[in-house]
Amino acid sequence: MSENLNKEGFLSKVFDYENNKDWKYKGDLPAVVDFWAPWCGPCKMVGPIIEELSEEYKGKVNFYKVNTDEEQELGAAFGIKSIPSLLFIPKEGEPKMTVGALPKEAMKEAIEKELSVTAA
Repeated sequence: MSENLNKEGFLSKVFDYENNKDWKYKGDLPAVVDFWAPWCGPCKMVGPIIEELSEEYKGKVNFYKVNTDEEQELGAAFGIKSIPSLLFIPKEGEPKMTVGALPKEAMKEAIEKELSVTAA
């Protein structure tokens, strides 16, 4: 199950961009952050895929959702200009952003490549 994040949750679970200029991931597991909005058609296609992947990678990858309508500051902090945008966060190293509605297989490929994680 993915977890909805507000700014406070993001600062404590993912990255405290207010106090750190350099990327420093705070999580114990790699993560995928889905930046979305309720009015976004492609986001509605990605949402169920994120839920399926959260089950397939349970205990290996954390899945978070950020509603860019409610959390405009978070969207701005990451330069989100179009949604859906997916942020793939490895345990070590820099995160990678993809834009657009990726099919499930492409998301799995990105998780395995960027996060070095395979499904259960």
